[in-house]
Amino acid sequence: MSTSQPPRARGRRTRSQILEQATVLFAERGFDAVSVAEIATAAGAHPHQITYYFGSKDALFVHAAFALLLREAERLEPVGRRRHTPESFRSALARTALALPAVPIAVQAMSITRRRPELRPVAEQNLALLFRKAKQYLTAILDRRDWVIDRPADVEARTFWSTVLGARLISESGFGGRSDDIDLAGVLTVRARTDT
Repeated sequence: MSTSQPPRARGRRTRSQILEQATVLFAERGFDAVSVAEIATAAGAHPHQITYYFGSKDALFVHAAFALLLREAERLEPVGRRRHTPESFRSALARTALALPAVPIAVQAMSITRRRPELRPVAEQNLALLFRKAKQYLTAILDRRDWVIDRPADVEARTFWSTVLGARLISESGFGGRSDDIDLAGVLTVRARTDT
């Protein structure tokens, strides 16, 4: 009796390992400094398996960038839960989100999807997931703290993340400003219920 994994399970494991190792390498060194061969070696795979599972280095980068962004976005949750006023909540979320290393990587991935339209669905699905998770988190915080917002929670979440990504895009495009030049905290409308 063989104890080896079925081919489908091996394939899922190989794809997962490739994505995980690509995420680590791209986060450490960036898109241009990492080769397909290095990713394959780190994942214990062959370079042709990257093409088989992802189609191209560009596609793998887009998948890895969003996997990293979704993982790092979860770091905002405990930061926000520790805040007891709407002002400190808004400020902490803004400061932490702008500092996430995954944000410029995600911005670069989105720029790749502009020239590679076949990769747009990957970005769209992952952004939709990011926005949905942010809405769920925000709704839970509002309920727990008895805070309110001035617009629907899904709009609040999309506005926040769109501003985070846009701010980094501007910064990555060479604008010489600083992150505190943008009032990201002011984008959030979270306030105590008694505020008018």
